[in-house]
Amino acid sequence: MPTFSYQAINESGATISGTLEAESLDAAASLLVGNGLIPSKVKPYTAAEPMLWLGHLLKWIHPVKMPELILFTKQFRTMVRAGIPMLSLLKTLESQTENRALKKVILNMSHDISQGSSLHETFRKHPAIFSSLYCSMVRAGEASGALPEVLERLIYILEHEYKIRSEIRSALQYPALVFAFLIVAFFVLLTYVIPKFSTIFMKSGLELPLLTRICIMIYDAMVNYWYLVLIGIVAIVGALTVYLRTSDGRLTRDKLLLHMPLLGPLFLKAAMARFASIFSILQSSGVGVMDSMRILADTVNNEAIAQEFIELQDRLEEGRGIAAPLRQSQYFTPIVINMTAIGEETGNLEEMLDDIAAHYDWELSYAVKRFNDSLGPILIVGMAAVIGFFALAIYMPMWDLSRVVQ
Repeated sequence: MPTFSYQAINESGATISGTLEAESLDAAASLLVGNGLIPSKVKPYTAAEPMLWLGHLLKWIHPVKMPELILFTKQFRTMVRAGIPMLSLLKTLESQTENRALKKVILNMSHDISQGSSLHETFRKHPAIFSSLYCSMVRAGEASGALPEVLERLIYILEHEYKIRSEIRSALQYPALVFAFLIVAFFVLLTYVIPKFSTIFMKSGLELPLLTRICIMIYDAMVNYWYLVLIGIVAIVGALTVYLRTSDGRLTRDKLLLHMPLLGPLFLKAAMARFASIFSILQSSGVGVMDSMRILADTVNNEAIAQEFIELQDRLEEGRGIAAPLRQSQYFTPIVINMTAIGEETGNLEEMLDDIAAHYDWELSYAVKRFNDSLGPILIVGMAAVIGFFALAIYMPMWDLSRVVQ
């Protein structure tokens, strides 16, 4: 649903501003009138809003890490539950927060609240820190009057997301380190070892083996045409970076990741666990199914699966339930589809989604362990291939040279 920013006059004659979601510009104005406000300016809320780019800049300079966001949410929930007035609450949080970006955002939130903006509208003005999921949960808590309980569920989601990301990051650290070591070893052998032996081999007049000729060709290209090599590397990296920032680039990248051996099942299980846990909590918080699909598309962190959620919205509008559209999707597993169907039939969808999340949490932990166990032999083979390549390139002509000497 589109978001609109507005300025309006309230019952006391003060001018207030904020954002709201509506089907159209006229619908947004009607909502304001229905809330007892006189709209003076209503327009689509776009990325041109000043707080949006300021939030991105602050996040880049002083990024708000997930543990800081979790701590902020816990403190916010505790004070809301204690009944502390919102402005006093935000002032306390501002004084206790060490992150400069988050401190600035809380100060801006206090100003917006004092101007009459609702809580979820205030959060939505800072998308660089508070995701669509975060804002939607706050909105559901405001609408239902159960904000502390909804914040409790939100904390669970944030901690669950942090746990999954940490497991995947820890699983990828070891192969990344070994891969970097292989690259360093390749260049050290190529630039320091090969040149010392190549002079001897060239003076001997022997016909060099293919591996040795390849090494010498690569070394000559790096010495004589290093600037072309550097330009080529920069051009390729730059082109890939630009392409991967586009929607098509992210889609291609995420499809490849999902089909990669070892890594593909890891990312798919993480996406299924994220889907089930977030969808369950959104349903229990009173967020509609269509809004849930939009939020899931923004938070699943995989463009290929996000496309599935976008297509699901069209199928759900036909009134076919949730399980039937899931069966037409490419990436949802049979376990997710079947347990969702059972939950719909029995009226226990939230319970089934919780079971799915628990199952895939266990599956993810097992997949990470299996991934780490499988990496050892693969990395050993890769290291042996690099070292063996240079060993053969050096020793094969040495054997020929020793025969000539004999």
